[in-house]
Amino acid sequence: MKAIAILALVVLAVVQLAMVARGAITCGQVDANLAPCVSFLTQGGEPGAACCSGVKTLNGNAQSSDDRKTACNCVKAAANRYPNLKDDAAQSLPSKCGISLNVPISRTVNCDT
Repeated sequence: MKAIAILALVVLAVVQLAMVARGAITCGQVDANLAPCVSFLTQGGEPGAACCSGVKTLNGNAQSSDDRKTACNCVKAAANRYPNLKDDAAQSLPSKCGISLNVPISRTVNCDT
């Protein structure tokens, strides 16, 4: 009986850790989600399916205000790595992918607001 109680506590601890780890978005995740969009963001045209899939994933992962703020700062940093990023393409990306993105794609956005 004692072994079952210990096993139950271990399972609960693992589940709790998985929930905590899943909740925090990282710049690596943001970069991976937006990587398929680089050609669209720098050259224009139409975003591909992989790009729109990444944008939708990013949008789904950035639900809490902390995650949106983190994602915003990650997107801003990524945008600043591409000096030839087209601001009009960045602004049109969410609508071209058919979503309302809760994280702006901009080099100059204030992520604290």
